[in-house]
Amino acid sequence: MRVQRVYAEVDKDKDDNSIDLCLLNPLIEKFRGQKGSIIPLLQGAQAIYGYIPAAAFKKISEETGVSLSDMYGVATFYAQFRLKPAGKHIIKVCHGTACHVQNADAITDAIKEALNVKDGETTPDRLFTLESVACLGCCSLAPVMMIGEETYGKLTGASAVKVIKDIKIKELER
Repeated sequence: MRVQRVYAEVDKDKDDNSIDLCLLNPLIEKFRGQKGSIIPLLQGAQAIYGYIPAAAFKKISEETGVSLSDMYGVATFYAQFRLKPAGKHIIKVCHGTACHVQNADAITDAIKEALNVKDGETTPDRLFTLESVACLGCCSLAPVMMIGEETYGKLTGASAVKVIKDIKIKELER
């Protein structure tokens, strides 16, 4: 099974006006003139903002001379890069072979229904982002999901949704 990244539209006007591009200055200075700096520049921008805003691509391009098409090519090729804000809790549902045969689709479907999001989307409150991934390397626990650094295995749709509801309750108590 091939996992496909899904992107929602980002309001570019809101994106451009709500971020502080000056935060990129030390990063740009660090890599200015260095060959092979696209990935570290994109990683740094994502570390600053949690994703790579369109305005950050533009500023990096203008300041370093790296073309926008080269940067977007790299950012869309590697799954590590985000082009839109992610939720506080990223839910990664494994769809590798072991999880697939143990009905990982049921886990994803239950979460999509509970959160009212599609795969790759973030809840409106930006609490959760749902992602299908190719493999989490926890085959003996199939089907499995990770939320942050925590791994949950031997799941059913109902048990996966319960984990998410428990996290949401903890968030509301804060």
